Amino acid sequence: MRERDDVPGLTACSLCAGETLDGTDPLPGGQAERLRRLADTGAARLTWVECLDECERGDVVVARPAGRCRRAGAAPVWFERLAGEDLTSSLGTWLRAGGPGAAPVPSALGGLVVDRAEPVEGTA
Repeated sequence: MRERDDVPGLTACSLCAGETLDGTDPLPGGQAERLRRLADTGAARLTWVECLDECERGDVVVARPAGRCRRAGAAPVWFERLAGEDLTSSLGTWLRAGGPGAAPVPSALGGLVVDRAEPVEGTA
């Protein structure tokens, strides 16, 4: 088991987990269950929130750097439309490799990264 300081965090929206699968998810419990299983393997510390205020993006998940990476300046990585076995598996592999600040975002997830430098609609 990894030390807590070496385990990245994962924040997921409980309201949109599985939203992009549009009711077609074959797994009982859907995307929420996949994320729970990922956390149960020790890949990440999972935190559920009711809303990440990115509703139009669906299935929003934020990978938070492990403590040592955060202290070194790593930033969280936000993903949109992250649902299904393949994408969740890629996420898990990346998190086990250290996640934000420790390993590059896998190419399978690259197109799902949300550019947090963009102004949030209605705040500019």
